[in-house]
Amino acid sequence: MDIESYRNYCISKPFVTEEFPFDVNTLVFKVMGKMFALTNVEAFASVNLKCDPEMAVELRETYPAVIPGYHMNKKHWNTVLMDGSLSDDQIKEWTDLSYQLVVDKLPKAEREKINQS
Repeated sequence: MDIESYRNYCISKPFVTEEFPFDVNTLVFKVMGKMFALTNVEAFASVNLKCDPEMAVELRETYPAVIPGYHMNKKHWNTVLMDGSLSDDQIKEWTDLSYQLVVDKLPKAEREKINQS
C-alpha cells in the first residue's frame, strides 16, 4: 500500500479530516476532531493506530511489524510498520478498528450523526 491509497481509504470514512498539526510531514487523520491514525507522508514507513489495550499486546506478540506506538501512549497505540509483511486488507482492518474505537468514545450526538451518514 502506498500513501495515496492509504490516504484515500482514510478520508473515505464518514466525517474524517486530515491535518498536519505537528509538522509538515506528519499527516493525522481525525474523526470529529479525534485522532485515529497518523503517518509520515514523506517516508510512509509506518502508521500509528489506536488499539484496544489487550488486542494491542496480542498484535505485537503475533506480528513482528506491529510495535508499541512511537511517541504515543503505548497502552492504546500501535505502530504498524509498512514493511510489506502485512496485507493491505490487514492494515485496512486495523485502521477500521482504530476509527471505530474513536467513534465509540464520541458523545452520543456525534455518534448518531456518523451513523446516519
